[in-house]
This record gives sequence, structure tokens and C-alpha cells, in this order.
Amino acid sequence: MNTLPASLLTLLSLFAFAANSVLCRLALSSEQVDPLTFTTLRLLSAALTLTLIIAIKNKKHLISINQFGSYTGATYLFIYAAGFSYAYVTLGTATGALILFACVQFTMLLKGWLTGVEMSKQETLGISLSLLGFGYFVYPELNQPSLIGCILMSLAGIAWGLYSLNGAKSSQALLDTTSNFLRLLPVVLIGMVWIYFATGFQISLLGWLYTIASGALASGIGYGVWYFVLPHLKPSIAAVSQLSVPIWAALGGLALAAEPIDPHLALSASVILSGILLVILAKQNPK
Repeated sequence: MNTLPASLLTLLSLFAFAANSVLCRLALSSEQVDPLTFTTLRLLSAALTLTLIIAIKNKKHLISINQFGSYTGATYLFIYAAGFSYAYVTLGTATGALILFACVQFTMLLKGWLTGVEMSKQETLGISLSLLGFGYFVYPELNQPSLIGCILMSLAGIAWGLYSLNGAKSSQALLDTTSNFLRLLPVVLIGMVWIYFATGFQISLLGWLYTIASGALASGIGYGVWYFVLPHLKPSIAAVSQLSVPIWAALGGLALAAEPIDPHLALSASVILSGILLVILAKQNPK
């Protein structure tokens, strides 16, 4: 794939990730959608959307869809989706996105280090700077009620990092992504039965729209694009590029959820993104 299309598709994926954070916060805070309902409907709408796309493109692929994806990928996907939703009960849009994608970066880079991928001094410096910024960011949260949110979002980030590493091997991005979502349908069905008897799906119109948009567009299509572009990205670039998501999420939270960007968050993000830039520049100029 040429550099320009890969860059544009990567950017589209990053916008989708940011949109998920904003839509989740809007659904949970503004429309009072509970995390279980949001997770269940998000997974269901993503599965249905991807299945519809495949049916339109080539119905024959639906017959052999179980040959694609994996239960491992589906498990990572579920842990990410559940941790993401429950964490956003107590975390702001930008805060959650920063924790999520910092943990994604660390997971993907750690996996590369454990498998023998060597890093230059500049890359090591960039990663260390990002870690420093992340540590500075989460330190005030350690004695706050949002500690549980931080832990859940960290688990979601680790799961998404592993899911991304799994996707780097994909040669059939749309089919693999669809299969991963479809493998979660039994869990989704159990969740829907529970929700029906507990609340009867009492959700506002906007709540439905936010949740379905998160599933069908930001998750279903967004993750399909991400799986498609991943094999064309270097692991370190795939890891650190996702740390730009908190910036987009912060802007979305500011514009749509009226969430302010405080100096602590701004400084933390600046340090982390500086580390990202060092890693990216090191890859572009290996000498």
C-alpha cells in the first residue's frame, strides 16, 4: 500500500477511536445508558453492520465466516469493550482515552521488546518520555474515586494492544473483524436477556443513537479499517500513533460534552506526544 492511502486510513481509524470515547461518554453521562447496555448494543450493532457489508460484497463469505478471526481475538475485543464502558462511568473523555492508548502503546512496544525487536536510543528516549508523562498523569488519580476507572481502562488498553497485535497478521481484515464480533454474539444474547428483565431497554432516542453509532460506525467500520491498515504499519508506529487519540477525544469532549481541558491533562498529553514524535522520527531516520 502507498504511504498516502495508509496514512489516510490510519487517520480515519484514529478518528473512529476518538469518536468511541466521545460517544460512550455522551451515552453514559448525558443519556444515562448503563455500561452493560452500551457494551451489549455496541457489540451487536457492530456485528450486524459488518455482516451486512459482507452480504452486500459477497454472500458466499458468510458461509465460511467461522474460518476467519479467532476466539483469542474475540476475547481481547470483549475485555476491551467491557473495560472501556465501565471505566467511562468515572473517567472523563480525554482522561479515559489517554489511559487507554498509553496502555496500548506500552503493550505493543513491550511485546516487540520481548520478541527481540531492538530499539534505538532515540526510540528508548521517546518511550521513556511517554512513560514519564503517563506516570505524571495518573499519579493524582491514585487516591481518587476514579482509581477503579483507571484500572479498568488500563485493562481495556492492554486488551486492545493485544487485539491490534493480533490484527497485524490479518490478510482478510473485514472478514477477520466480522468473525471476531460474531463470536461474541452468545455473550451479547445473554447480556440482552439480562437487560430486558432488569430495565426493559428503557433508553432515550439519543442514547440509542450514540450507542448504535459507536457500534456500527466507530467500532464496526472503524475497526475493520484498522485491521486492514495494520499489516502495512511498523509495530512501533501502530503503537505510538494511537496516542494521538486523546487529543482528538479531548477536542470532541470539549465540543460535544462540555468537558474542559485542564492544565494537568494538557501537560501530560504534551509530554506523551513528544515521546511519540521521537519514536516516529527515529523510525523515519534509522541512522
